[in-house]
Amino acid sequence: MNSRDRLRSALNWVNGSTLLGLALAKLAGCEIRPAPRGLLFAHGYSPGLPKASAFTVGNVVLFRAGHAEVARRPSLVAHEARHSAQYALCFGVPFFPAYFFFAGLSWLLTGDPASRNPFERAAGLQAGGYTERPVRPALRRVLRRRVLRRVSVPRRISVPHRPAPGRQPRPPRLPGQ
Repeated sequence: MNSRDRLRSALNWVNGSTLLGLALAKLAGCEIRPAPRGLLFAHGYSPGLPKASAFTVGNVVLFRAGHAEVARRPSLVAHEARHSAQYALCFGVPFFPAYFFFAGLSWLLTGDPASRNPFERAAGLQAGGYTERPVRPALRRVLRRRVLRRVSVPRRISVPHRPAPGRQPRPPRLPGQ
């Protein structure tokens, strides 16, 4: 385990997210084992939510699959390790409302909670088993109109008046004149 992994692991113990992950794993009846990079793997997660094949709470990665299947998916483990670092950066529990806010926003934009979620994108969409979906066409049109309206150039551009050749410009009027 390198120094970054030790720091992330320590922060997640201090901020309480790893304890929360362990409690969730115990309540779900998971088998918990130490894993590389200071993580803890909890195998056999069976509750219906979340629907993902794996998810992370602190340093605890909860998998629906068993040990053998997880060993065949190192990219998924790397994806979940990045989420563990995100917990440390968000000081633990505040990760939840931030993640769910962006998951909801992503769902509104694309119909998928991961495609536009910055936490999933930073962890690697493909590594997590997600496919990127485009913004819904109707929303794309609305967003394009609103953005263009804010940045578009006015149709009539005023040009400062220039006096005719040989005439002096009038001095500007001062207030009270």
